[in-house]
Parts: sequence; structure tokens; C-alpha cells
Amino acid sequence: MDSMNHDHMHGMNNQPPPGGATMNHHHHLMMHMTFFWGKNAEILFSGWPGARTAMYVLALIVVFLLGFLVELISHSKLIKPGSTHLAAGLVQTLLHALRVGLAYLVMLAVMSFNGGVFLAAVAGHTLGFFLFGSRVFQKSSTLVPDGKPSHLPPVAMSC
Repeated sequence: MDSMNHDHMHGMNNQPPPGGATMNHHHHLMMHMTFFWGKNAEILFSGWPGARTAMYVLALIVVFLLGFLVELISHSKLIKPGSTHLAAGLVQTLLHALRVGLAYLVMLAVMSFNGGVFLAAVAGHTLGFFLFGSRVFQKSSTLVPDGKPSHLPPVAMSC
């Protein structure tokens, strides 16, 4: 069935926008399905960052910081010893929700398929892990239950 409207399949409309402005409207709505390089991207929000270089750089910084915050939250010990189980459980649950929410925002940003966004996300996670999760700045090595050093910390947050 070759008469299928492929634009309709992707949620795009070939009709010009109201007011008669037809200036490359179709291209603006095109969603990339392969990696591309360039500042003309749409990341997380409709129309953002647009075609402005400064806004694209800001978007890369935001994605970097989101990845960095995911690692900070993943490796922080914010629950004080001696806290009640309920208080510790609530803090742990809220931190988990925050970490998952930020991680999903990073994932959605990377789904823009922009190469710069991908590199910013990886760089944010990498620097965050280096500072907070690696052995470089830890006093003792991370141990797994059998007593051997772990190469990566567990994904689950512990008290």
C-alpha cells in the first residue's frame, strides 16, 4: 500500500500553519532518527533551544548538569545513622524518585539524537561518577557482600 501518507505516520501535518506562513514548516517538525550534529535541535521542550547558538550551549550545560546530578544523588549518603526507619525510608524513596526523574530527563534529551547532547550527557555522568563514585576520592574501597572490591557501585541506594 504505497499511497500511505508517511508524514501522517510520524504525527506531522503537511498543511500550512494558520496565517499562511509556509516557510519550511514541514522541516521544523521533522524528528531525527539517527545521530546528527548541529545546533538546530529540539531538546526536552517544544522549540527549545531553537536555532540560537547560545541557547544550544545552555541546553548542553543543562543536560551535562542533569547527568552530573544523577551521579551525585546515586552516590551521596544523605541518610544519617540513627534515623528512624520511617524517616530514612521516606528520604531514600524521595531521593530515588528524584534520581529516576533526572535520569529519565537525560534519556529523553539524548533521544533528540543530537551528537552534542549525547556527549554532554555522557560527560556529565562520567565526571559525576569520577568525583562521587570512583575510588579516587574515597577513603575505603567499595566492597560487595563477599568482601571483594567492586568495580562499580550497586545501582540500589543503601543507607
